[in-house]
Amino acid sequence: MSLRIHFHLVTIFPEIFASYFSSSILKRAQAAGHIAISTYDLRDWSRDKHRKVDDSPYGGGAGMVMKVEPFDRCVAAIKKKITRGSQKSPQRLVRVILLSAKGKRYTQRDVKRLSGYQHLVLLSGRYEGVDERVAKYVADEELSIGDFVLTGGEVPTMAIVDSVARLVPGVLQNAESLQRESHREYGFLEHPQYTKPEVYQKWKVPKVLLSGDHAKVEEWRQQKSKTE
Repeated sequence: MSLRIHFHLVTIFPEIFASYFSSSILKRAQAAGHIAISTYDLRDWSRDKHRKVDDSPYGGGAGMVMKVEPFDRCVAAIKKKITRGSQKSPQRLVRVILLSAKGKRYTQRDVKRLSGYQHLVLLSGRYEGVDERVAKYVADEELSIGDFVLTGGEVPTMAIVDSVARLVPGVLQNAESLQRESHREYGFLEHPQYTKPEVYQKWKVPKVLLSGDHAKVEEWRQQKSKTE
């Protein structure tokens, strides 16, 4: 089985990812060789003797800003490793993404687009923010998973890895689920789902789902699916 996508995760807290990516579907996907996940400690690319990766903001203000140099050196090292021996240009092979609260809203369209790359490099910021030169010159794009602020880019990174990995052939045991789920196309929301028991606390499963009539069940599902 050939590797489909390699995720490269850049962070100052690489241990954050260990539990999530060593469980369930993503664990099996890595074991089967469908995806690979590598983590990089950004501090390894700091030239400061204390491995410092942040500094005070120009112009004053609260908090600390993550420096451009460690990100630039880390991404350059990753790209060099990726493109060594490859016949493809880095522009077609690799996509570098900075996770940021001010980035473009991440949607299922982006999931499908990013699933076409062989390597995704995901940069997690921290503190007050990241030097703007990372977004302008190091990353290819800046993405946000919603209109709210988190303490770092690690949670959005996990969301992107999870959502993109699901589209890799072989990752999901039942690929048919991709054809029915929410956001398979713009604005589409999946129909309600039910399972046993048939009745709980007087809350009943719709009769049509118990009828055994596959045509009626399909009609009900289509009616209950929504388009925003």
